[in-house]
This record gives sequence, structure tokens and C-alpha cells, in this order.
Amino acid sequence: MNKKYWMTGLLALLLAFSAGCGQKPTAAPGETGPDTEAGQVQTPQDEPGDDKAADDQKQGEAEATTVNASEGTSTPPEKTSAGSTGTPVDTKDVNAAEDQAKKANIKLYYTDPEIMDLKEASKEITYSGEEDKYKKAFEGLQKSGDAELNPLWSDKITLKSLKFDNGALTLDITKPAEANLGAGGEMFAIDALQKTFFQFDEVKSLELLVDGNQIESLMGHVELEHPMTRK
Repeated sequence: MNKKYWMTGLLALLLAFSAGCGQKPTAAPGETGPDTEAGQVQTPQDEPGDDKAADDQKQGEAEATTVNASEGTSTPPEKTSAGSTGTPVDTKDVNAAEDQAKKANIKLYYTDPEIMDLKEASKEITYSGEEDKYKKAFEGLQKSGDAELNPLWSDKITLKSLKFDNGALTLDITKPAEANLGAGGEMFAIDALQKTFFQFDEVKSLELLVDGNQIESLMGHVELEHPMTRK
């Protein structure tokens, strides 16, 4: 009988020991261990010092933005036609370049080989300004490039100076004796001069001087007006 009690007690002790070994230890709250459930990542808590550093950085950036705004925004460099940055082009320089490359078709006047009539022709000239335009027109009267159009103004005549002021155009020439024509040629020469320069609307009067002097007749046959005006 004692043996039976002893066996029963031993069996109860073994059951109690087995039950104690079968329980798993529970992790303490707040600790990270290998028994953390799969798929869950524990986020570390921010330290108080990190929050203060981030706030200071944001405040500094806000102050820098305020300073830049008070100083104004800078203008980015202009781009050239190739897409690269470069120095802005001065519009005055562009306009000056355009003034140096003007072209115009003008009318010029000559005579036939028998000096019987006045002939009109057209020519394109390139000039850099108003006075240069008048100079090119006078030079055009001295050569035609056509055997059927004879110049009435010899290329031996020299244009000493030219001045345009408030609608008044003044030409000062030097004319050798071999440039003289007969009465009919002189009349055509003066007519050709007037028609050539009065085609420009801005020219209201035309003064022709020889070596700086007003003369009664250009070639001794036709009276010369001082100044000649638009008819």
C-alpha cells in the first residue's frame, strides 16, 4: 500500500514538472528580441535632441528665404541664339548695324548718244545714312553701265562736300573745263540733277556750288537758280 502511494506521488511530481517545462517565457514590454512577431518592425523613438535640431534647421532656412526675398531676385543671364548664356546685346549696336546696311532702288537720269532726250533708269544703291544716300545718287549720275545711256555728269567732276539740313541739300563740286557740254547738254544735266534729288521727299531745295561759290551758269549756257526748288 505504501508502495502504491509512493508511485502515485512520483507520477504527480513528473506531471507537474512536465507542465512547468512546456510554458514559453514571455518577453518584457518595450524590449526587442528574436521572439518579435514576423512582419512587424519596431520604429525607434526620436530623441528630444533630434527634434530640436530639425526645428533649428527649418527656422534657419526660413530666415535665409526672407533675406533673399528682401534683397530681390537676380535676373538670369540671357541666352544666345545657340542656347548658351552670353552678354545681352545692346539694341543701339543692332540699330547702328542696320543703318549701315540700307538699300534702295532710285531713279537716275542720262541722255542718249546723240544728246537728244533725257532717259530714266533705275539702280539699287547701298548706303549708311541720308547724306551717304545722296552721295551714291550723285555718283550714279556719273556712270550708267549702258552704252545707250550717256552720263551728263562727267566722272571728272569731283563732289567736294555734301550737306543736308532741314530739307536743304547743298552740293559743292569741282568741274574741269572738259566736263562742259553744249546748251542742250547743260539743260539736260541740270534737269537730271533736279529729278534725281527731288525724288527724295525730304529734299525741299537744292543748292549747287562750284568750289564753294554760287555761279550764274554751270557751263555758260543756262542760268542756274540759287537754290533750285521742287517744281
